Amino acid sequence: MSRIHEALKKAAQERSAQLAAGGEPTFLEVADSPSMALPLREVMAKPHAAPIESPGYFRYEDLIKKCASPIWRIDPRMSVFEGGDDGHIGAERFRTLRSRLYQLGGARPLRRVVVTSSVPAEGKTFVAANLAQSIVRQPDRRVLLIDADLRASRLHQVLGAPRSPGLSDYLRGEVDEFKAVQKGSEAHLCLIPAGSEVANPSELLLNDRMKQLLELMTPIFDWIIIDTPPALPVHDASMMADLCDGVLFVVRAGSTDNEMAAKAAAAFQEKNILGVVLNRADSDAGYGGYYYSYPAGDEAKK
Repeated sequence: MSRIHEALKKAAQERSAQLAAGGEPTFLEVADSPSMALPLREVMAKPHAAPIESPGYFRYEDLIKKCASPIWRIDPRMSVFEGGDDGHIGAERFRTLRSRLYQLGGARPLRRVVVTSSVPAEGKTFVAANLAQSIVRQPDRRVLLIDADLRASRLHQVLGAPRSPGLSDYLRGEVDEFKAVQKGSEAHLCLIPAGSEVANPSELLLNDRMKQLLELMTPIFDWIIIDTPPALPVHDASMMADLCDGVLFVVRAGSTDNEMAAKAAAAFQEKNILGVVLNRADSDAGYGGYYYSYPAGDEAKK
């Protein structure tokens, strides 16, 4: 947890400096944990295991044939890869984050990753969407994005995808997995949006169908990335972390309150914290070279 507190301290320092200067942060930093402190490279000693087409589960090809295939219109303000600009500094920072996860995945099982934050407007949805886009840009990598933020879903907005049917509809037994999953324009990137609005999101996520869904999808995808609600207002992220292999914690430089973020991080003390994404860090703050640009305005808060 020490690296989390280090990132929070940096965020608080930058917040004070920006308030004094009257400025706004324009960059992000990937603040990796000690377990990720390995040479940055795409080829790992132990490559990430390929999806397993095991008996009793349908194949990836079966899912793609039967699931919805709407036309996605990815919001260019929320994607560092939109327009094919893979040389953008933001794209490079997400490739760095991708490399860190592959390093961890080469040493232990790592397929299901929760992305969360302490409070709203810290950029967790932006991180989840762009991390997924960076992974599927590798040959034959399959990623399933799940919007488990049933209270304030935004992944469908980022990808320009329909919101429903989706996770809530599946958890209520109203649709099957084929109708809940979308395959958009991105190669091998699938989405389960949040679905219809519900009054009992926590109870739905505790439903046995959530566990069954993950067990069904894990064998046919390389990665399942789950966007969850912020950790402080509700316990949804903690519940989802119990079903997953690790947690990425997002903090926003110049905005996140240090005490609130530390309190949220403490809730994951018994979970597998993979690392911290320090969002919108000012590149002039002297935090090193792990920076990438982030869109300004209201879109950046999703």
